Amino acid sequence: MRSDLVVIGLGYVGLPLAVEAGRSGLSVVGLDRDAATVARLNDGISHVDDIDDATVAELRAQGFTATTDESVIAEADTVVICVPTPLAGHGGPELVMVESACAAISRHLTPGTLVVLESTTYPGTTEEVVLPILEGSGLRAGTDFHLAFSPERVDPGNKIYGIRNTPKVVGGYTQDCTTTAAAFYGKLVDQVVQASGTREAEMAKLIENTYRHVNIALVNEMAIFSHELGIDLWDAISCAATKPFGYQAFRPGPGVGGHCIPIDPNYLAHKVRTLGYPFRMVELAQEINARMPRYVVERAQQLLDHSGTTLSGAQVLLLGVTYKADIADQRETSARDVVRRLRTLGAEVVYHDPHVGSWEVDGTPVRAVTDLDGALGDADISILLQRHSAYDLAAIGNRARLLLDTRGSARPQSHVVRL
Repeated sequence: MRSDLVVIGLGYVGLPLAVEAGRSGLSVVGLDRDAATVARLNDGISHVDDIDDATVAELRAQGFTATTDESVIAEADTVVICVPTPLAGHGGPELVMVESACAAISRHLTPGTLVVLESTTYPGTTEEVVLPILEGSGLRAGTDFHLAFSPERVDPGNKIYGIRNTPKVVGGYTQDCTTTAAAFYGKLVDQVVQASGTREAEMAKLIENTYRHVNIALVNEMAIFSHELGIDLWDAISCAATKPFGYQAFRPGPGVGGHCIPIDPNYLAHKVRTLGYPFRMVELAQEINARMPRYVVERAQQLLDHSGTTLSGAQVLLLGVTYKADIADQRETSARDVVRRLRTLGAEVVYHDPHVGSWEVDGTPVRAVTDLDGALGDADISILLQRHSAYDLAAIGNRARLLLDTRGSARPQSHVVRL
């Protein structure tokens, strides 16, 4: 049976896209290589934070089905690739899953089909990697089928902006490809922005995340020397943020996490290195942000020393171990590096997170505590790594024996200090 859309990859990008397409009245098929994921979705069970089971059930009622059978591509008007592109050992994106998806499409590609890559990657991927594989079908991009890139802009946990009300950037291999892709996304979103081409659309995504990466690194470095200068950086940032023009507030933290900010700028740096020189701004930002977990542990060690306790043998309670507040996603969370360093220095590490029932680092479980009040009283030091809305910071500050707040959220007291 013919479908309007096949989404390849049903993770945190692909599933929300499928949901919005279904709500827009399109017939949608989800294609994923993980049989367990397919089975859960067909049973109405979600595996993505922002999509609950009721939404999956609603999608199923609209005719959605998930499958591992790539032959569904042959019956699709549009195919969108939403597979992961993790960081490879050479510093660029690992494109094995993109290449595999393209090979599957090539085997079933029919004239007139629109193929869109949404997976984040370096500028040039659509034309240099995707296009040749697809043209292995014997069909030609821009003539026999349409090819475009449209960067995903999913923000997990964001209750205000989703697929529909976030402007969608699209860039096609030809102008006709761009027009066709814009027409497709115009059915799903409120605003479509047409880029000059695929490279410009690819670059747009990397600009967005590199901007955040660099500015976070700036305030993280400021946090280190502001502490030594006796400056409350959070207060200074709040004051600066009152300026109604020319400034956007970024705040320090224990590092950066998620798939985008610590990963995507490296794709661009990798591409720049092929030109024979480094992208020094990104590489420096990566260095600064990557060292923040070590700095967190150093500050905890100093606080314990001043209280007459040593980190070795101390019980350390970590509050919030996800990469972002109010979600369960732990991809690239800086909490892992904090645990590694604490363990190296002989601390006993426990954690509390209302969104994470069990957790391990490097194959070794980290003990979860459920009685937060009791754990705060037992721990020699508590470290707030993530500001979940479920946390009552006033109560945590009052209960903790010693609290290091890496998010600048708690009221400073003699036993409560900011990073």
